[in-house]
Amino acid sequence: RFYWDFTMLLFMVGNLIIIPVGITFFKEETTAPWIVFNVVSDTFFLMDLVLNFRTGIVIEDNTEIILDPERIKKKYLKTWFVVDFVSSIPVDYVFLIVEKGIDSEVYKTARALRIVRFTKILSLLRLLRLSRLIRYIHQWEEIFHMTYDLASAVMRIINLIGMMLLLCHWDGCLQFLVPMLQDFPQNCWVSINGMVVSASPDCAALPACSPQAPSMSHMLCIGYGKQAPESMTDIWLTMLSMIVGATCYAMFIGHATALIQSLDSSRRQYQEKYKQVEQYMSFHKLPADFRQKIHDYYEHRYQGKMFDEDSILGELNEPLRE
Repeated sequence: RFYWDFTMLLFMVGNLIIIPVGITFFKEETTAPWIVFNVVSDTFFLMDLVLNFRTGIVIEDNTEIILDPERIKKKYLKTWFVVDFVSSIPVDYVFLIVEKGIDSEVYKTARALRIVRFTKILSLLRLLRLSRLIRYIHQWEEIFHMTYDLASAVMRIINLIGMMLLLCHWDGCLQFLVPMLQDFPQNCWVSINGMVVSASPDCAALPACSPQAPSMSHMLCIGYGKQAPESMTDIWLTMLSMIVGATCYAMFIGHATALIQSLDSSRRQYQEKYKQVEQYMSFHKLPADFRQKIHDYYEHRYQGKMFDEDSILGELNEPLRE
């Protein structure tokens, strides 16, 4: 199961990066490499869906592990099954197969463009796999936390940075996808920068980094990028980018601060305790030599760290206390 989880973690990261690029910058999503990639990915995710019905579930308070298959099934169906199922089913290909069965000339009519656009939107359902990625990362964080506290903290900070970069990547793809679904209006940023030729049906050579620079600028609230948005769609997308970016930035600062403070909580408690002792000695105007004796006592007694030993031992059962 460990190797399977690691394989699924790599698959999910690859999917969450490659799928938005394919949906946004490639006109044809029915090419052989793209179909093979999606089929292999969907197969693995469906297998993972089945395995989840045979995997034990830890209760929220960590007091019990559910191993009964019937209870596992009920628990999984009530929680993440719907999201995992929707993100694993190739809805876009199913839709294309159904449409071809209804009308064999579908791609020769004016309806074809609308269908292609709709399949691109359906492909976005695969991005719901982000929920699985978050759950798998949480499991790995717990593994690191049980072994190395510092590694766990570093892992969490890396996860925060990675999540911000992933959202920036998605936002950059969205900045290009929306004008493309509108047939590139004259006042959109793609047309203004002369990128419509590169985005023609015969060419998919538009560098994926083109929308990433303004997206990064928006999400970091630095500015509008190369130029201010002109169309109403670009204005709304820019506002969305800035709101998401400001939220992520605030979350990153808050999480980073909490992680740094929790790295050595016992030393921090000792420092707070000794600060009170110093204020007490200063208030009572104790002699310097007596203060030094108290300082040496605390250093020898607690060695720079303070634990609520009675509370910790009181929570353990009798064999562990002995």
